[in-house]
Amino acid sequence: MPLPISRRDCLRLGATGATAGVLGLVGHAQPQPDPGAKSDFASNSKSGAEFINQDTQAAIDRGLDFIARNQLADGSFRVSEHRPSDHLAGAVVGISSLAGLALMAAGNQPGRGKYGKTVSRAVEYVSSMANGHHTGFLTTPDSQALARLANNPAPMYSHGFGTLFLSEVCGMLPSAGRDTKLRGALEQAVAFTVSAQNALGGWRYEPLVQFADVSVTTAQMMALRAARNAGVFVAANVVKKGADFIKGCQMQDGGFSYLKGQGGGSAFARTAASIVGLYSAGIYEGDAVSKGLKYLQQFTPGRQVSPREVPPPHYWYGQYYAALAMWTAGDNYWSAWLPAIRDELLAKARASGGMWVDVNYGNVYATAMALIVLQLPNNYLPILQK
Repeated sequence: MPLPISRRDCLRLGATGATAGVLGLVGHAQPQPDPGAKSDFASNSKSGAEFINQDTQAAIDRGLDFIARNQLADGSFRVSEHRPSDHLAGAVVGISSLAGLALMAAGNQPGRGKYGKTVSRAVEYVSSMANGHHTGFLTTPDSQALARLANNPAPMYSHGFGTLFLSEVCGMLPSAGRDTKLRGALEQAVAFTVSAQNALGGWRYEPLVQFADVSVTTAQMMALRAARNAGVFVAANVVKKGADFIKGCQMQDGGFSYLKGQGGGSAFARTAASIVGLYSAGIYEGDAVSKGLKYLQQFTPGRQVSPREVPPPHYWYGQYYAALAMWTAGDNYWSAWLPAIRDELLAKARASGGMWVDVNYGNVYATAMALIVLQLPNNYLPILQK
């Protein structure tokens, strides 16, 4: 009996036209799940298709169009309408990568789908950053120096999201030559990530610094998991050290602290990120996960929480990771979280004239995060597929 073809292999074949018309990747048709494949962040939910109702799809369509219209000539995306661009240089690669993932979550691939060209240009931009001043560091050349400014802690976040994006698109490019070039950039990015892991087992805003925090660490852990799925070697001890660091940040209430042994105690966004970080290490069960999920449930969207509990700068990445955590946890968690976060995100868009807004990193960032959450049931991103 032949081995079942993986979802990534299907997408790779689809990029060359071998499965055109079978996968239905143009538009919003639901993908056919691969019965033989085991997902990394797959939901145990029986179905999520009913989640994307007419109003949700209309909001998604507006968001996708907004992202595409804000792509710049070099393939990157507009960072912020609200802050000077030089203070956010380190975020450009990360936000561009999230924008690319949001477009992919609608079924677009490089060169295929309504926004196929937009994705292709994003891939070219992000992969080109691997050959910068620090080989494999997916961030703009001036961002490491700017990271020392208190208002620009972005370079390793940027690198993590960039590595995730390249991992997810690896194998989907329409020509073998382009895919080989992309894989080379991805291998360089992974090597840089491994070299930047510090003695604590985690990562921080800049590479190779004394401290580590759970949010930057999760960005690297998720990227490394996606890279391994794409066939890039990552040593097991790198993953184990990252997971051990995250576990060491858990507090007695089940939430996670920002830094090990300090960092202000438990909080929503860092707890959501930590659970996803553990999932990325293949840890789906146990006290750390169950207690973390229980802690998160007090922040179910729609419940009244204060800005102190969920500070505005942490809202989008917190909801992004929380949705991924609940999607993986399955029916008992996702069935409650899914309609609540959908309604909250739609309300935010209506209140802002049909778009999602973030005053720190810009509206492309907010829109990309919202779209990834809303399109989880589409099941297109390889790392999330059933």
